[in-house]
Amino acid sequence: MLISPAYAQTTGGDSSSMLVQIAPLALIFVVFYFFLIRPQQQKAKQQRAMLDAIRRGDRVVTGGGVIGTVAKVVNNDEVLLDIADNVRVRVVRSTIAQVLAKTEPVATKEPKDKDGADKDGDAASANTPAAPQEAVPMWRKLLGLR
Repeated sequence: MLISPAYAQTTGGDSSSMLVQIAPLALIFVVFYFFLIRPQQQKAKQQRAMLDAIRRGDRVVTGGGVIGTVAKVVNNDEVLLDIADNVRVRVVRSTIAQVLAKTEPVATKEPKDKDGADKDGDAASANTPAAPQEAVPMWRKLLGLR
């Protein structure tokens, strides 16, 4: 016979060869996590925080491109938007894509005594009218500049 028989060789059973085979897969997973998964989770977290912070008076843009002012927060899922004079639209909160301008929170009133004085005892400050707010051009409000 001119052809010699071929015998199967045994594998060494070396654990380092298994590590070498798994290392590229682990490296690919780590790269995907830091470049794709983690930034997407952070963006979703920021979007959720933005939607939770929406209140009356905020100017928002919906996913369909409609710009409006929040007239009322109906519940956790719905918001009423004023999009024109006497035109209110009820939208789902999750469809709001961006908040253009935030309103300032309402100032809390100091408790007064019986005679109309503040906590500090200053009766004159209780009768002093609030200073008028400075008019801000609309383009500055839309860009978030104040």
